[in-house]
Amino acid sequence: MPDSAAAREIVDALDAAIERAVAEAGGSTEPVRPNHRVPLHWPPHPIAGEYHVLPNEWTETATLTLDDESFEVKIARNQYGVFGKCDALWCDAKGTSVPNMLAAMAQRCGPFLARGRAIAQCLGREGRYTGVLRDLTPAELVVLLYCPDRDIAHHARTEIELQARLAIFAPALIAILRDRRHPNRRSAQWCVLDLFEDLPSFCKTDELQQQAIDAIRDLIWDAPDDYARTIYKAGVVLGGHISTPPAAEALIACIEAPSRFGRRSAIHAVFHLAEWLPSSIPAIVAALDRAAAADPEPLLRDFAASMARDIRSGEMDHVPEPVLAGD
Repeated sequence: MPDSAAAREIVDALDAAIERAVAEAGGSTEPVRPNHRVPLHWPPHPIAGEYHVLPNEWTETATLTLDDESFEVKIARNQYGVFGKCDALWCDAKGTSVPNMLAAMAQRCGPFLARGRAIAQCLGREGRYTGVLRDLTPAELVVLLYCPDRDIAHHARTEIELQARLAIFAPALIAILRDRRHPNRRSAQWCVLDLFEDLPSFCKTDELQQQAIDAIRDLIWDAPDDYARTIYKAGVVLGGHISTPPAAEALIACIEAPSRFGRRSAIHAVFHLAEWLPSSIPAIVAALDRAAAADPEPLLRDFAASMARDIRSGEMDHVPEPVLAGD
């Protein structure tokens, strides 16, 4: 059974992080349209080895100062230029002089240092986080799903997935899907939906699974945007991954959701539901026929009609979903 105290601790940390983020945003709860994920590969490819710098050539040292932090840099020289390596940052650089090399190293290390600062800021800490994500608590990993740097959020998601066996994350992950206040909620919700593609690993009971399905349905139902393709993914998770009768009921209902983004998501996702749960096809087609006749959006009326036709005929692929105003 889940450790209720540990699960409650994660939810409390999440609530505090949401309040902090809203305060930092000046009270705004408008969702931010997140940037695409930019992976950081660290350490970077070493340079010195390409220029045959030998171990005995690292004979000098210099200091690299960045954002009030100082790092020792070992220096080597040969016919190709001046080389520096900073063991603390797992980075090296090349230049025509020591100042030129240090400037190149500062530029090269910039994304790594920014990553540490972003982690610390998201966690409400001062300075720069210098550890690895695996050293963080489960509560801190959940909070990092909201990090504006989506690569950090991605790696936090991976660590949570690796710890799914602890069975303590479900209440907080469901709370993220129900969050309507944190400005960075869309990318965090995308991460949760990615985890919930394997719903039983996180929600060990029927009750928790139903809570998750209800939260996904509600996310689709009144979505004012589809930032990060979160609403699209919500439909795919219900129809193409969970694919149970309760998920089918929730998804089919969303074909008539108030949100046009939600309706689009549901119309697309029922194609996958029909593949995985054929018994739902009559209800799916009936709902699509109603949408084809009455949806307020002409594009969605056409989309629903095309999808109903594809499902009836047993097509293996379906028409692309339309682009809506606000995408």
